[in-house]
Amino acid sequence: MDKKKNHSALKKLCIGLGVDLFGVADISAIKKEFALSAKAIAKLDRAVVMGMRLSQAVLAELEQQPTRLYFHHYRTVNALLDQTALKVCNLIQDKGFCALPIPASQIVDWEKQTAHLSHKKIGVLAGIGWLGRNNLLVNPKFGSQFRLVTTLTDMPLKADKPVKENCGTCRACVVVCPAKAIREKPEDFDHQLCFAKLKEFQKQHLVDQYVCGVCVNACRGKHQEHKK
Repeated sequence: MDKKKNHSALKKLCIGLGVDLFGVADISAIKKEFALSAKAIAKLDRAVVMGMRLSQAVLAELEQQPTRLYFHHYRTVNALLDQTALKVCNLIQDKGFCALPIPASQIVDWEKQTAHLSHKKIGVLAGIGWLGRNNLLVNPKFGSQFRLVTTLTDMPLKADKPVKENCGTCRACVVVCPAKAIREKPEDFDHQLCFAKLKEFQKQHLVDQYVCGVCVNACRGKHQEHKK
């Protein structure tokens, strides 16, 4: 089958489902990192990554802490992404291939803040963006103001290439981080400081899950920097 045609057709379908960002990654070299059984992913060498934009108006309320409104919005977008991943899974299966939808937000280790796989790492491989100083995936158009979901598959698909961009001189997230966890280099992000602040927010009953969103609001992408 034609990998390029499959990629184009699947992207068109996903856009029709309301997806704002789409990419395909070759995951054959990183599958051992996944918290999934080897049997389940043995033949799945492609990852379809989909992103949906968050509301800037909801994010605008976030200054030094999360809000109940943001928490609800966060869960709503995650749920919509999960439903979209399931639809994409079924579309792929209808074509005779295997597909495994991975939840948008299901943590398997809270201390390490890890899930079944890293959507953002796959997003980098799929050309959706780069890993920013805030330890989040950054897209040129939307910054970090989006959520991701991934569907693994053995469907023959052309893999996208990583983008050759970075945060450059932007340090908007460094300035606003309430945990002071963001450093100059993405690899120096302090996960423990971040997690401690998330636990603090939950103890204050600001939200019912470990979420923040302050750096998400600050990261608006290169196409919107002039609007700040």
